Amino acid sequence: MTSVITGDIIGSRQQKSEHWVEDLKKILAPFGSTPSQWEVYRGDEFQIEVSNPEQALLAAILIKARLRAIKSDARMSIGFGDKTHNAERISESNGSAFIHSGELFETLKKQKVTLALRTGDTNFDEKLNLMLQLALTFMDSWLVQSAEFVAIAIENPDLSQEEIGQKLGINQAAVSRRQKRAQFELILNLDQYFRTQIKQLLAL
Repeated sequence: MTSVITGDIIGSRQQKSEHWVEDLKKILAPFGSTPSQWEVYRGDEFQIEVSNPEQALLAAILIKARLRAIKSDARMSIGFGDKTHNAERISESNGSAFIHSGELFETLKKQKVTLALRTGDTNFDEKLNLMLQLALTFMDSWLVQSAEFVAIAIENPDLSQEEIGQKLGINQAAVSRRQKRAQFELILNLDQYFRTQIKQLLAL
């Protein structure tokens, strides 16, 4: 069982400069080696395999935060399932995780949502996607400062507010304000709920 994130940069064709491609590659680099574990293709589309499905949602939220911190954003679909063909390029690999991710991705623009998931279990998918849509009401509005905080907090889960403040060059009170503004506690609660639910689903 694995998970696959398929995405594209929103409004990339309207951007005069192409530097966002390099920015995107820097954001994806920690997810492993390219093109076997992640790949940017057709200019503004990307795909990433997150081999531990429990980490997939937080990975997608981290990518969103990193992009919003540079005044960009992405549409992303997360597909869960198996991997039946392991190609040198992730975009050429196959299996139900890839099919779920790819088919769902094609519907995102029409649905007007920037993040959704598909496991193939209708009840699970409906419930989690409704929660995601509610979370997107604030995630889609993160300003640069909130997004920077979210990215650093996800990447450094053991840091205190004071230590995060040192990284951001602000005091602990300012960190606390950013945390509240970003609704970060809700993000962590959603991720925790998702992890317990996906674990139960995979155990069936």
